[in-house]
Amino acid sequence: MQKSSKMLHSTMLTMMVAMGVVISPLLRVEGLCPMAHFINVVCAVFLGPWYALASAVMIGVIRMLFMAIPPLALTGAIFGAFLSGVFYKLSKGSLLAAVLGEIVGTGFIGSIVSYPVMTFLWGRHELTWFFYVPSFVLATIIGGSIALVFLKALSKSGVLTKIQYKLGGPVYDLGKHTMGD
Repeated sequence: MQKSSKMLHSTMLTMMVAMGVVISPLLRVEGLCPMAHFINVVCAVFLGPWYALASAVMIGVIRMLFMAIPPLALTGAIFGAFLSGVFYKLSKGSLLAAVLGEIVGTGFIGSIVSYPVMTFLWGRHELTWFFYVPSFVLATIIGGSIALVFLKALSKSGVLTKIQYKLGGPVYDLGKHTMGD
């Protein structure tokens, strides 16, 4: 990766983290943070699975340190962020696949991993293994749907292609739009 490309990736990652921290309180209740899932999907589509994972970790840590959010900020984001990027890549650019990756990763894997974390580290002994599944699935559907509408609008206007092209990553709808500035 070229030096300018690394700088652009770092800048985009920083912007995604900042937006994630700022908008995460919208619609948030414990176990339900749809705007985090919006950021996960958008970051996965723009930058790929590893950057989406890094974004989710950074947002989660910042939220835990400065907003007194429990470890759900991590368990409820990292799996979905990564799988969103993986599903997007494996499907060769399906935005719906990116959303499904978020739903599978967070809605199911992240919610189940949250049980031992919240029980043994946070002292929430009244929980069951599937306690967070309904709220995590609902949050991923809400946040993923918002991301899908947003990304489809970017795709339709050609902006998604331009962003992906400028970032030097895979551009899946290359034939649909021109690369002009």
